Amino acid sequence: MQLRPEDDISENEYAAFLKYGCLDSKDAHRLRIEKNGIPDDLVLDKYSGIIVGGSPFDISTPEQDKSTIQKNIEQDFKRLFDVIIPNDIPFLGACSGNGLLGSYLGTSISTRYGEAVGCVKLDITEAGKADPLLSGFPDNITALSGHKEACDTVPESAVLLMTGNACPVQMFRVGSNVYATQFHPEGDSDVFTLRIHAYKHHGYFEPHEADSLIGAVCGQETPYAQEILRRFVNCYKT
Repeated sequence: MQLRPEDDISENEYAAFLKYGCLDSKDAHRLRIEKNGIPDDLVLDKYSGIIVGGSPFDISTPEQDKSTIQKNIEQDFKRLFDVIIPNDIPFLGACSGNGLLGSYLGTSISTRYGEAVGCVKLDITEAGKADPLLSGFPDNITALSGHKEACDTVPESAVLLMTGNACPVQMFRVGSNVYATQFHPEGDSDVFTLRIHAYKHHGYFEPHEADSLIGAVCGQETPYAQEILRRFVNCYKT
């Protein structure tokens, strides 16, 4: 499920999810939620799992300032989580997917723990070390990130799996199969270069910083973050 209105960014994100999830396009059903919404007749039992990517929409935006598209997305995901959470349906939400899930679970979303675009160092918690998506990882890993808002606290019903200095809620799990990451497990330097160009006027950074940010992410490798995506697919793909 994708939320990005820009066609080129959406195509690139989809390709990255396929690449690092080791998926063939025939094994995936792609939905552009920002265009068509979540179908009322979507049968989740037909799918092994759900992956949700990022977006330029911020949950912490005052309600009166949200676009109709954003309001529809948020309402659609409330309906979706009403089914996913009680049934523990496999789900992996990255960045916006993280915020939508955290908000649904009752934690506040604000700009308090925003992070500049770049490569961040993350620490795996004791609970994380025992999780199948992270077992065998080193104590800390690097990931590509960049967000204006984040969960202020870990949702009461969730288990914190990964944390960071600038943003404490980096990855959590609800139940056994519902996951969220603040960072981008599908990210690589090429993916982020394209996004930096696309979103340089969206408030993530000052437009004149774009070239330096591209230089900072160029060549950055985040294999463990991408391994999380691959493991999620391997765990649930049937």
